[in-house]
This record gives sequence, structure tokens and C-alpha cells, in this order.
Amino acid sequence: MWGYKIIMKIIHLCLGDRFVDGHSYQVNYLVKFHKAMGLDVEIIASQDGFDKNGLDIHNLPAGMYVSDYGVKVTRIQYTHANSLIYKLKTYKGLIDALEEAHPNILFIHNCQFWDMRKVVRYLKKNPQVKVYVDNHADFSNSATNIISKVFLHGILWKHCAHIVEPYTTKFYGVLPARVDFLRDVYKLPSDKCELLVMGADDDLVKKAMDSERTAKLREECGISDNDFIIVSGGKIDRWKKQTLLLMDAVHNINKSDLKLILFGSVTPDLKAEVEQRVDGNQVKYIGWIDSAKSYDYFAIADLIVFPGRHSVFWEQAVAQGKPIVVKKWAGTTHVDLGGNVVFLEQDSVEEIQDVIERLYKNRDELSRMTNIAKEKGMKVFSYSNIAKHAIEMD
Repeated sequence: MWGYKIIMKIIHLCLGDRFVDGHSYQVNYLVKFHKAMGLDVEIIASQDGFDKNGLDIHNLPAGMYVSDYGVKVTRIQYTHANSLIYKLKTYKGLIDALEEAHPNILFIHNCQFWDMRKVVRYLKKNPQVKVYVDNHADFSNSATNIISKVFLHGILWKHCAHIVEPYTTKFYGVLPARVDFLRDVYKLPSDKCELLVMGADDDLVKKAMDSERTAKLREECGISDNDFIIVSGGKIDRWKKQTLLLMDAVHNINKSDLKLILFGSVTPDLKAEVEQRVDGNQVKYIGWIDSAKSYDYFAIADLIVFPGRHSVFWEQAVAQGKPIVVKKWAGTTHVDLGGNVVFLEQDSVEEIQDVIERLYKNRDELSRMTNIAKEKGMKVFSYSNIAKHAIEMD
């Protein structure tokens, strides 16, 4: 157990994936709540990010700046700008950045970067550093073809995981499926692999619940007291095209008091398909909003629906005490806390329509789902609790 009287330095190392300010990703909230715990927090990150249209950026400026949470961020340059070689993720000045930061705790977000070799070199010289590694890969978003499965994950990233394993206290999968990936694909010791759930910002959950705040937003959206509001959000891309099915389902139900509010970025290839389904009345698309605003829109929802691949919004919605309808993926059923979720088995307008109509008509069932989420949601998915558990400070 780390003592609170000694100011411990924790580095969040984001080289296997991106760090993006102002988004509701796990790393953002762990950083916020680790700082709130009194830790000295710093981020070392790649040049990766994305813009408001959800498009990847691989050339964010290298150098130091201060994040939204008042935390020092150092972005280090890729060794190679070549689009193929950069995917191996090797960096200039990584050892220097680690030596300058001099952490007591190193939290590595994703082990899939070739410069894990340099991290291990640093750890050999500094064996007192306590190391945690998380994993955001599973078979829904990774190892989807032979090259990725056999070469990248089966050889390269497995090697990276194994060389850091002797120095690592815990490997965390952020979904049950991602714990399985650590064990089954990278062949890491089972006793070192655990689930570390994603969740919601305690402060934003509380703020969004304010009755005056919700009343004001409902008025801005033209929502009456009797309207049944469905909210869905997140990036709309080729992995989450099922959002189009949700829009069609709401149109098919065709109830004047049933409305869908949709937010998030849309990739250019789907922009026209989204726009043709928006009517400004039953189906409203409000575009990209910052992560804090997503809490406000979830707060006014009677039902939240995510018909596509898992996103961090699933856990956030449950933490806000909302019933959810989500696509059933292997290893993602942890959001079911005993009846707060309806799982979709197919990618079909008909199934989505049937589920929504059932809950629209059966308010007793909807109330039962809501009560379970309200009772258990924040107990499981509070980031203040998750941040403590992540570095074993419960």
C-alpha cells in the first residue's frame, strides 16, 4: 500500500495507443482521479490523436504542455515517419523522458509498442518502480486478419508483453474479453491478469443530475414532460454502422412522443446516410460534443441504446443510473448488474424496434431496469474507486 503522506510520482505511458485531451477515455479519468488522490501525475504520450470528425492524426506536435486536468504531458516523436514503420511504435527520447520523470509507479496503457524494449531497459536499472499494464485489445477490434493475429499479436506484441511481465504487478483487461486476450493470445500468467472496468466521472455524474440543469437541456431540445427520450452517442464509423439501424427503428415506430437524440462524430463515408435519416423531430443529430456534455444528454434519457461495438459510454450510462440496450458481444456482459440491460442478438432494425417498443409500452419493466442501474451503477463504475483499485490503493 502506498502511503498518502509521501507524494508518489505516477507516469501514465500512452505509447501503445493515443492520448486525447477532453475525451471520456479511461486514461483521462485515471489521470484526473490519481491527481485528486494526491499523486504527482505525468503523461508521456505518442503523437497520435484524432480530430472532431473521428479521423486519425499521427503528427500532433512533440513537446511538453499542460493537459485539461493540469497535468504535464510530454509527447515524444516517432523514430520513423513512414506510415508502415511507425505502426511498430518506436520513439525518440523515451529513455530520457522516463529518467527525467523518475516515477514510483508506471502505468502502461497497452503493451503493443516495440519500444517496450526501452521501457524494460529502464526498469532493469530501476527495479523499485511498480508497474501496471492495461489492455484494450480483443477479437472485436484486434487480430481480425491473419497478419494481425499471427504476426502482430501472436509474435510482436506477445513478445512485448512477455519482456515486461517480470516487472509487472498486474495486467488489466478493461473488458472481460480483454482479460481473456491477455491470457489466451499473449499467454500471460492467469494470476497476474485481472479485470479493471472502465467507468464514469463521479463529479460529472453528480453535476448532470441537477434538476435545473436537466430541465434547461430538455427545454433547449424541445422535449416535453411526456416525451420518451432515447439517447445514443459515440463515433459513427464502419464499426458502428448499427446506429443507422437504430435511426430506422425509431422512424418505423413513428410515435410523436418517442424521440432519439444522437451525438458523436461521423466518418465521411457515412455522413450522407446519417443526414438522410435526420428529421429534426423524431431523430435529432446534434453532432460532436465534448465528453462532459455527454453526461448531460444521458441524464435526460429514459433509455440509452448502443447497437454497435462496445464503447466507454456503456459503463458511463450505467453509472448514471440509466437502463441500456446494447449489442451482445462476447466478454462485454459485465455491464449487466442484474437486469439493467437488454442485449441485442442481431444487427437488425426489427430487433431494435421490438425492444424499444416493448420498453416504451411496459414502463414497469423500464422502471425495474432503471432502479437496478441507480442502485448499483456507481458502486461498480465510479472512476474514483477504479483509480484506487488500479494501483492497489483500495
